[in-house]
Amino acid sequence: MLNLRDAGSHFWDRLNPIQRKIFVVVAIAFLFVVPYLNEFGPTSFLNTPIASFKDALVYPIGMFVLMALGLNIVVGKSGLLDLGYVAFFAIGAYTGAILSTTTGLNMWEILPIGIALAMLSGFILGLPTLRLRGDYLAIVTLGFGEITRIVVLNSKFTGGTNGVPNIPPPPKVGPVVFNIMNPQNYYYLIVVMILLTIWMIRRLSVRRAGRAWEAIRQDEDVAMLMGVPTLKYKLWSFTIGAAVGGAAGVVFASKVMVIAPGMFDFQVSILILACVVFGGIGNIWGVVLGATLLAYIPERIRFLTDTRQLAFGLVLVIMMNFRPDGLLPRKKREKIKEKAKETK
Repeated sequence: MLNLRDAGSHFWDRLNPIQRKIFVVVAIAFLFVVPYLNEFGPTSFLNTPIASFKDALVYPIGMFVLMALGLNIVVGKSGLLDLGYVAFFAIGAYTGAILSTTTGLNMWEILPIGIALAMLSGFILGLPTLRLRGDYLAIVTLGFGEITRIVVLNSKFTGGTNGVPNIPPPPKVGPVVFNIMNPQNYYYLIVVMILLTIWMIRRLSVRRAGRAWEAIRQDEDVAMLMGVPTLKYKLWSFTIGAAVGGAAGVVFASKVMVIAPGMFDFQVSILILACVVFGGIGNIWGVVLGATLLAYIPERIRFLTDTRQLAFGLVLVIMMNFRPDGLLPRKKREKIKEKAKETK
């Protein structure tokens, strides 16, 4: 039986170039009207108990999708288990918060700085630790995430437990104003960032870096024997993934206007990793779908109060039992290649 992922791939293959362009235009138009879907009577249920649908689209949905795509470069493309990804998100957020409140720089000027610092952190972390594998690498990255949280919790320049308040929003771009009264503009900004990230991942996947990541994920020892500089390309995946997390952090800080250490605990890393696994490790569209569902559903069922986490956990357990490879797993031909290698 043709599953959802195969059906989508078959549908795309049947389209001619003109039909594909029309489909893309329609998809972009749909993304443009998404923030206004809750304004109709039958769709008002999209609002969550504590926030409007527009606000939920920015955080957690938009941010989770963006961070899950960044983590998917590390986990899905390279096969490296990173349990401290929230650290890069925190580095970007605190960079944006501190610089915007002390130097007068705006978010657009801080964004490349936050990305650069996150990439530098990924490089510094990866250089000594990416020689490790499996559980050992997971423990080290977990430690890095906790160290980052403890540092910002106990440092004066980060505001300690109080965090950093009064973070200014980005200056307007032409007629587009960014403030709490216009959350849809933040949504459009995040959609652009998500599309750019997807474009980057797809371009890298068909080039030397993508082929190297695939080889490392399949069998690192064989990749080394074939002459692939594994440490170099693992550093690539770590730094590029960190860049996406840092960019998300800068935008997040400008949106919420106050940040604190409690926003960057271990639970966030686990949720982002769950988005990747639930959607389908290595599948871009699966990760987008998984992050959207795992970000929105807990917010929508907040009316359950004490039983919300239990209900959410049961849904995850049931879904992963029926779809152990995720909602949209990698293509079957990739799995066939893996099984063929195992039988040799």
